[in-house]
Amino acid sequence: MREIELTAGTVAYEDTGERAGAGADAGSGGPTVVFLHGLMMDASLWDGPIAELSGEHRCVAPTLPLGAHRRAMRDDADLSLPGVARLVVEFLDRLDLRDVTLVGNDTGGALVQLVISEGAAERVGRVVLVSCEAFDNLPPGLTGRMLALAGKLSPRMFGLFMQQMRIGAVRRLPIAFGRLTRRGGAATGRWMRPVITQQEIRRDAVRMLRAVFADTRVLLRAEEHLPVFDRPALIVWARDDRVMPLAHGRRLAELLPQGRLVEIEDSYTLVPLDQPTELASAVREFTCVPGPDPRW
Repeated sequence: MREIELTAGTVAYEDTGERAGAGADAGSGGPTVVFLHGLMMDASLWDGPIAELSGEHRCVAPTLPLGAHRRAMRDDADLSLPGVARLVVEFLDRLDLRDVTLVGNDTGGALVQLVISEGAAERVGRVVLVSCEAFDNLPPGLTGRMLALAGKLSPRMFGLFMQQMRIGAVRRLPIAFGRLTRRGGAATGRWMRPVITQQEIRRDAVRMLRAVFADTRVLLRAEEHLPVFDRPALIVWARDDRVMPLAHGRRLAELLPQGRLVEIEDSYTLVPLDQPTELASAVREFTCVPGPDPRW
């Protein structure tokens, strides 16, 4: 993992182009894909799809300050969803990433919507929304509502509450990750370590959760701007998703002028964990369509 100093603090990121010692148009000369994760997750959410795509794409995955990061943010960092979306734009600018395919799953998809709806999409050529919050689905499901309640605790009490997440059976409960992933138990255990072991990360997580859930209409406002994004957009949705309604995926595909919906079988919300090969195949096909195409 590499690190970059941004206005909010130090952000770690994976970059297969830099890993290979290449420049901004790294890898095999193929497209650049930037992957965004959700709450209480890190960039390892995307390990499976990146392994599939890195031979022909430059894959970049930051670990955003959403509760599983390992370096504390500055005290004045804006950890609301719009604030983290602005951090994503700053990240793209600082790395001088151009014409990227911006991919988001879970709350990462909400961040993609905010990036393109706030007129900050100059560096974004395409978007992929993968089973994510949209419209009025904030907080989403039992997991989202539990996080919203937990965020009201003090950092110390939040840490005591999160100690339960050491136990795999607890992480598999519907109020935790049980309705988010069928197969990602090992990943969810890794994601919990920073908030369990680091006091400053617990502080950040509480600040972030309070800021995120203080404004539950933020994606309804973003909805109004989605029809203006006239670039290719792929919507990938888990058909069995019990947290992010499939109807929202279909609605997003209708709102985005070049939107197209792909449904994935045998997966919950975290498609990168449950069906990494299927998701990578959809992204590969999408990024190989040249230019704005009427089929999209």
